[in-house]
Amino acid sequence: MFTPRARAAGVVAVLTVVTAACGAAPSTQQTTQASQGGANAATATSAADFGGLDKLVEAAKKEGSLHVIALPPDWANYGEIIEKFQAKYGIKIESETPDAASADEINAVKTRKGQDRAPDVLDLGQSFAISGAKEGLFAPYKVQTFDKIPEGQKDATGLWVNDYGGYVSIGCDAKQIKACPTSFADLLKPEYKGQVAMNGNPIKSGSAFAGVYAASIASGGSFDDIQPGIEFFKKLKTAGNYNPVETTPATIEKGETKISIDWDYNNAAYAPQMAAKGLDWKVNVPTDGAYFQMYAQAVNKDAPHPAAARLWQEYLYSAEGQNLFLKGFARPVLLPSMTTDGTVDKALADKLPSVEGTPKFPTTEQVDAAKAKLAAGWDAAISG
Repeated sequence: MFTPRARAAGVVAVLTVVTAACGAAPSTQQTTQASQGGANAATATSAADFGGLDKLVEAAKKEGSLHVIALPPDWANYGEIIEKFQAKYGIKIESETPDAASADEINAVKTRKGQDRAPDVLDLGQSFAISGAKEGLFAPYKVQTFDKIPEGQKDATGLWVNDYGGYVSIGCDAKQIKACPTSFADLLKPEYKGQVAMNGNPIKSGSAFAGVYAASIASGGSFDDIQPGIEFFKKLKTAGNYNPVETTPATIEKGETKISIDWDYNNAAYAPQMAAKGLDWKVNVPTDGAYFQMYAQAVNKDAPHPAAARLWQEYLYSAEGQNLFLKGFARPVLLPSMTTDGTVDKALADKLPSVEGTPKFPTTEQVDAAKAKLAAGWDAAISG
């Protein structure tokens, strides 16, 4: 059974061991980053640098493969996205460690530099995209639809670009829970003892980080102050309600995680899976802590397959790619413009969990500050 990407514990160790076992394998970058059709794929900042999308496709097909990590098939419909990309372009996607977290992707970029097995592209929680860009790990690239992406959802040079997102939600097995919680305040009730889990460790996982941010907003905090969210989980742990088991479809099916704080697109995707298993998985966006966040795409500056990496970006930000995210209950970044120009799959859009109001987003500085405070206080909050 597929597992979500936020399985944090031990993943860094796994990546490190695999890398060490392989040693410093010779890189193919010298050939793949050579001039292709008059363009240097490794430094191309748009399809125009190749002479147009068709030329980019040619260059990517010559490379023949794309290496990705941390893309679970059941996360935002990545399984189908990978299949469709391979079928369309004849480029083999090597998908490794699908249950890795955002921090593990960053670690792989650093530890595998110069190796064929380095990730070509990254799918990251926004806080990790911002920090990775500051570390100089990514290559600037602007997809053809770049100008349609709203301000605030992209780095101005294309070092990272938000792609799809969702609201923090509370999933619940209505077959085993008499009254499913609809707010963070509900989660502190004694009837939920030992039952409230998350999709990963918030220090490493973008989804869990967002869960703490949402809890902060629900507890009187703000984008400038994540501390109330940390204190909320401390109260949850003290009350005995916090469940340290990280949510996966398997843990839901086994009854190990009856309540899960996760993105609404993950919880919504679990529902039909669990229905087939005889479970009734319900999804609620908390009434007291509505928090929306996008995940970002980035190209590894030292990608071993730089043309394929850039073609992958073009595919994800095309109407086809964006609708495939929508099919996985994720809200694509181009949803507003696609709704306007008629390219959105309206039937899929109508299936999204309903939420009132317009989402607001923290600034880069606010995310950085929240991430630092969380790193300093999370372990102490849930220890003991």
